[in-house]
Amino acid sequence: MGNRNIVLAGNPNCGKTTIFNLLTGLNQKTGNFPGVTVDKKHAVVNLENLGKVNIIDLPGCYNLYPTAYDEKVVFKILANPNDNLFPDLIVYIADATQLERHLLLFTQLKDLGVPIILGLNMQDLAEARKIKIDAKGLEKSFGTPVVWLNGRTGHGLNELKTKISEMCSLNEHPTNNFQTYVPDAKTNELSEKIVSKTGAKTKFQALLTAHHVEELQFLNEEQKEYIKEQTSKLGFDSLHSQIDETMQRYRWIEHSLVKHQSLITADDNNKTHTLDRILTHRVWGPLIFISILLLIFQAVFSWAEWPMQMFETGIIALTELVQNHLPAGWFTELLVDGILPGLGGVLVFIPQIAILFLFTSFLEELGYMARAIYLFDRLLLKFGLNGRSIISLVSGAACAIPAIMSARTINNWKERLITIMVTPLISCSARLPVFAVLISFIITDNTFFGPIGMRSLILFLLYSLGLLAALVAAIVFKKLLKTNETSFLMIELPEYKVPHWKSILLAVKSKVQSFISEAGMIIMVISVALWFLASFGPGNEIESAQKQATEYAASQNMTPEETENLKASAKIENSYAGHIGKFIEPAIVPLGFDWKIGIALITSFAAREVFIGTMSTIYSIGSGDEDPETLQKRMSKEINANTGQKTFTIAASMSLLIFYLFAMQCMSTLAVVRKETGTWKWPLIQLIYMSALAYFGSWITYVLLS
Repeated sequence: MGNRNIVLAGNPNCGKTTIFNLLTGLNQKTGNFPGVTVDKKHAVVNLENLGKVNIIDLPGCYNLYPTAYDEKVVFKILANPNDNLFPDLIVYIADATQLERHLLLFTQLKDLGVPIILGLNMQDLAEARKIKIDAKGLEKSFGTPVVWLNGRTGHGLNELKTKISEMCSLNEHPTNNFQTYVPDAKTNELSEKIVSKTGAKTKFQALLTAHHVEELQFLNEEQKEYIKEQTSKLGFDSLHSQIDETMQRYRWIEHSLVKHQSLITADDNNKTHTLDRILTHRVWGPLIFISILLLIFQAVFSWAEWPMQMFETGIIALTELVQNHLPAGWFTELLVDGILPGLGGVLVFIPQIAILFLFTSFLEELGYMARAIYLFDRLLLKFGLNGRSIISLVSGAACAIPAIMSARTINNWKERLITIMVTPLISCSARLPVFAVLISFIITDNTFFGPIGMRSLILFLLYSLGLLAALVAAIVFKKLLKTNETSFLMIELPEYKVPHWKSILLAVKSKVQSFISEAGMIIMVISVALWFLASFGPGNEIESAQKQATEYAASQNMTPEETENLKASAKIENSYAGHIGKFIEPAIVPLGFDWKIGIALITSFAAREVFIGTMSTIYSIGSGDEDPETLQKRMSKEINANTGQKTFTIAASMSLLIFYLFAMQCMSTLAVVRKETGTWKWPLIQLIYMSALAYFGSWITYVLLS
């Protein structure tokens, strides 16, 4: 027999995850629930007199009639007694300052017949607002243990552990006389028939299967047909039944709290209301939020610079160490040019991911993030997005990877997927080196349009065009994607409270670990594949080309550095990557590109900024002389063999700018999309539609400007 499952459940913003963090400490792990990409936080913990138990933190939900993707995960686990995550004990966490609203789900879980403990969280806030709750009275009325908790200080945690041990040690639990919902005769008859047919644990659990029969995979076809037949025969109305149940439960809750709760202050959240009058104001609210996001963007962009450089310096030092101490050969080249750059491509994003989630977790704990979502939901809903999408879209200007990961907070599957699919169209910081070089060919001297430099104006227009493309793409996906989920926002605006730093740091830690362990592996594999394409070629073509380059260099009295540059250029030209570049040349000629640019398009799939390094190698610019000005000078002299004109004309440069603006040329982003969606289907669709958008946008630009 496996370990017992202790499940934490509750409404969003009840402090459930903080209690989970206190119970599990650093033992917790983050994964996905089976078959879906919803986060599953779990840990194996030793409890006194009980031994090892599984602690599982379920996503927050409001009731067992789910509307959001992660709420369905909760429902499907609790509706199936044979699910391997089905709880042996539920610890229900409720916000003591909002008890009436938070007890609806509690009463439903109680009616499932699973042993349950009620944890009254935020004890300090309840005391500050002079809210008095008779815990012993509730315990008697509900027939279940009630524990006062304070997630910030850990008060009540030991008592909770003791109650868990006591409840799990009981061979038999007291008969449950607790009933807040009394169905009518027909609904009761239906429940009894479903219990006998499916083996449901309680009548209420049976009733849940009647409401959601099509979505429950654990039911076989015979059981499903029987349930449908009985619901039709007895005239069962799912919506009417849900409304009747909810009203009954709230009447019972209200009656119970009149006896066991007293509110001494008439308005105990004046501070929250005062702040909300400003922070959710139609004008000031968005301006304040945009200011906060600019601060976050600046932090992701500038604060991460030093640690990113530290990782890059470390990878360079490690590369030099390998070069100096390992013999020359293919294995050393694999380490130096494949594995270590791939490792760097993983590590370099860690500071940005950590800083972004540090800020967003802080704002979530503070209670502000819910206000930001509320502010923008109505506007973004028109584009098929969600209020929570604003975080992803804005932070995508720094880096698409943490931006896509932040879409996990979006409950609606369709809106979350659309956010993931369009976020890479927002120009990220990795595009800046490419933009800087190519804009210099369009505006040869940085003239000004009034007080604004023309180069800056073009850069602004590129960012604006990326945002416009993202919104248009979102509308298209909104029309194409079909889902049964209702597109609306149901969110509780929690009280503002002092953030709990341990929970924030654990959240950041889990996100970073998730990126390294899952997306990082995919990045490494693709890095090695790109190294192979650029390092090997058919037959001895590379050796012959390098020999000719050496002879030519000798005849021209080139320096050793110039000779190595020429050999490097010959190697990449005759590699598989070079052959692919020449193979695709006919397809990219209409865009104003030649095979050399084709190679850069292929190699910069690893990361957009690789374009600069590839151009440097192809045009024989040594690794120690990759200053953008030097590269621009050399590129400006390059002649396109197909046209006889300069390669980087205004038309060709603008065409390439548009291509890099829209193209999905970042394997790290694709890896994260694969991880977040749980399939290669969506990253491949993303790659195809963005490549098509880049190609035709580039072609139209070149034709118009030629």
